[in-house]
Amino acid sequence: MFSSFLSNLLLLLLAVVYANADIQYHDFIVKETPVKRLCKRHRIITVNDQYPGPTLTVTDGDTLVIKVTNLARYNITLHWHGIRQLRTAWADGPDYITQCPIVPGATYVYQFTIIDQEGTLWWHAHASWLRATVHGALIIYPKLGKSYPFDKPQREYPIILGEWWNRDPNEVLRQATITGAAPNVSDAFTINGRPGDLYSCSNQGTSLFPVVSGETILFRFISASMNTELFVSIAGHLMTVVAADSAYTKPFTTTVIMLGPGQTTDVLVTADQPEGRYYIAARAYASAQGVPFDNTTVTAILEYKFSGCTAVHGAQTMPIPLVPLLPAYNDTATATAFSTSLRSPEPVNVPDPVNASLFFTVGLGLFNCPLGMTCGGPNGTRFGASTNNVSFVLPSTISLLQAYYFDVPGIYTEDFPPEPPIIFDFTGNNISQSLQQPVQGTRVYRLKYGSVVQIVLQGTNIVGGEEHPMHVHGYQFYVLATGFGNFNPDVDTEKFNMVDPPEEHYWCSRQWVGSDTVSGRQPGSVACALSHRRASDVGPRNGIYCGEWRRGG
Repeated sequence: MFSSFLSNLLLLLLAVVYANADIQYHDFIVKETPVKRLCKRHRIITVNDQYPGPTLTVTDGDTLVIKVTNLARYNITLHWHGIRQLRTAWADGPDYITQCPIVPGATYVYQFTIIDQEGTLWWHAHASWLRATVHGALIIYPKLGKSYPFDKPQREYPIILGEWWNRDPNEVLRQATITGAAPNVSDAFTINGRPGDLYSCSNQGTSLFPVVSGETILFRFISASMNTELFVSIAGHLMTVVAADSAYTKPFTTTVIMLGPGQTTDVLVTADQPEGRYYIAARAYASAQGVPFDNTTVTAILEYKFSGCTAVHGAQTMPIPLVPLLPAYNDTATATAFSTSLRSPEPVNVPDPVNASLFFTVGLGLFNCPLGMTCGGPNGTRFGASTNNVSFVLPSTISLLQAYYFDVPGIYTEDFPPEPPIIFDFTGNNISQSLQQPVQGTRVYRLKYGSVVQIVLQGTNIVGGEEHPMHVHGYQFYVLATGFGNFNPDVDTEKFNMVDPPEEHYWCSRQWVGSDTVSGRQPGSVACALSHRRASDVGPRNGIYCGEWRRGG
């Protein structure tokens, strides 16, 4: 009798929750838009003529229905970065992974529900390098009657950090693909699409964030950069970190934060300084030796309201903004201190016991240059990359999800190695050249439903060490530990944080620091744990089946 009462009460509570949920409909038109940046006029790919694109604001439990019409000249897909696609994996968006691209002139509808998520995420194109300009914020508010685990701020702003090229980003990538060289570095960084005062022809369009003295502001930082990690600071102000990657954190105060491509960080800032103007500034964190990077600084302005009204931006009488002190571009100590400060706000139940253990070595590679071509990699080769000596080959005729769901043979193989084929000194300085050329293939690793998975990501010095963030689509995971050098299970397992590890969907810790001869640090490793859902959760319903649209099962 009592259990029946509890069941009915639970059903009633669920009914109340879903009764308050909303269905949001949005139209996204992908097209070319004229803009002027760095003294030049350009035509860039945007959504709804906006750069950055529209901000989506939803409440936990809401359903999003987004109709995307592609009027651009490129194929495109959209990815909802960090959303847990529970039984809606066909809506995740990576081209040729969960769907084939939306071709020019075509329309596609994404539909998914926000389930038990809050915080700052973002959406972006997931085909070629279109996400350089096709992106926007996706902000999830708590359900009705639920509040933040911190005092509600008086105002909030999304701040999207990006990279700008004076060329079409797709052409930058295409050139790199043809020559086998690294892509050209960006010409500027941006904050909400604007380079800021320190670049040519840019001071009239610097992003401006008005504040009132005494209030608390929630800044939602989003890194839409393509290849660069960024240090961020606000002149004269402390930042209290309260969330990262849509997961609340144990609050801590800092003068600088660091974001890798795709990461988000929420900070609270109190407007407690004398009325004035203060730069919000960002610059690259780039520790790899000898690797070119964009060594410029982007700025926006935090502006106190003067005499009860907002100052006219650009007026001659406005005070010059104060400049923050940013870390040096190779300040690994600051980057490490920030990333290792992230903790869950309360003790968590880390999934246990582990029944699937994966050890992934990640590194660069070299491929022979095709006959008749000139390649831009070392000694006339082509750059590549690999995990466990496998360089992934994207399908070109059908998506992996479609091939899996309809049992289409010949698209992929299930032989991705759970560990590297050869054990060597991963972070040593004298790695054999025989390890530089990986094999190529479309290989996957299948996990059983309900698996508790431990993944160790090991950076390597093959060809050279580099920073590289890792993102798991559709999942959150706990980062149990990070370190430098080679992972030693006999020693490093004892260092795992099983009490309050941070929950992430994207990790960009110092494990990818390469050949830092100043500090003596080498590429290192990171351990994380996640639980796996059933394979039937990924089946498509309505989708693009590579060349045609039809209804799935």
